[in-house]
Amino acid sequence: MLKRTPLYDFHIKAGAKMVDFAGWEMPILYRGIVDEHNHTRTKGSLFDVSHMGRLHFKGKDAVKALDLICTREYSKCAVGQARYSLVCNEAGGVLDDVIVGRDVKNWIMVCNASNREKIIAHIKKIRHDRDLDFDMNDQTEATVMVALQGPKVIEKIADTLKEVSELKRYHFATGSMFMIGYTVFRTGYTGEDGVELIFSARMGPMIIGKLAGRFDREEATIKPAGLGARDTLRLEAGMPLYGHELNENIDPISAGLGWAVNLEKDFIGAAALRKIKEEGPKQKLVGLVLDGKRIAREGTEVKDASGATIGKVTSGTFGPTLQKSIAMAYLNAENAAEGTKVGCDLRGTIEGATVTKLPFYKRT
Repeated sequence: MLKRTPLYDFHIKAGAKMVDFAGWEMPILYRGIVDEHNHTRTKGSLFDVSHMGRLHFKGKDAVKALDLICTREYSKCAVGQARYSLVCNEAGGVLDDVIVGRDVKNWIMVCNASNREKIIAHIKKIRHDRDLDFDMNDQTEATVMVALQGPKVIEKIADTLKEVSELKRYHFATGSMFMIGYTVFRTGYTGEDGVELIFSARMGPMIIGKLAGRFDREEATIKPAGLGARDTLRLEAGMPLYGHELNENIDPISAGLGWAVNLEKDFIGAAALRKIKEEGPKQKLVGLVLDGKRIAREGTEVKDASGATIGKVTSGTFGPTLQKSIAMAYLNAENAAEGTKVGCDLRGTIEGATVTKLPFYKRT
């Protein structure tokens, strides 16, 4: 049986089409993917991301454990600061990409819904094998998490969440409204400014109404958006999605995420990643802009001028903001230079494409 977030009734009332996503019944769309995408780019949208894992750590060895598990260094992380990081296996493959933040009394890790049980088991094994002293508390089903994203979001919610206007990117704060505690991160997965807000599961529906106001008005600043628009938004913004651009056989260096890897410290997978860095990755993640409007779906073969296969598409869509067919793909390193002309095999028809630097879209 699929799990439901505390906002399930809200989704149904708002007319959402629900689908199975990582074992959760989640909204794929409400009004339409393009409508929701454009509203996020111009005003603001609310995404239910309560299916994502929320793990709390505390204890004597909590920081030591996080520095061992993650590719970023957390021992020097200030209270209220969050950092994007990768959790790797010994070969340098990515088990998950996560955001970890330091609170006053504990650490918070946000992981992907599809990987929550795997990450919990991985951390428990490390704790046992390394004899580390820390507690891990899974808060996922006891809390709600929503993402409010778009250029007008901060202005809209600043009166209700006083901390937001002064909050820097990749920082977070805790507070209370209507006597309900919350944690707010200034992060996102759309290429727009915004926040991700965590609070008690039982108060979810009430808080949503207070934060965003009336969704059903034509002129509403913030409207609900589903996973469909979330995917087109993140793809335009060149952000990797686990299971597509990242998996246990793909390393962060090849994925262009070297900035999130501190090779000067020891962590699980560090030795393998140092070798890949030194030798250079065999494949690289790139952007592709297709000449026509047809979409290069996941698994589409990418070919060079001679017709030889040089890589595969990991994600593709027609970008509503860009009005272009775009994709992300892993190509052989020698074919991955920006400006390289390639072809995408769309069911036997070769569609021309150009290798492009990521992201495709960035708010100026």
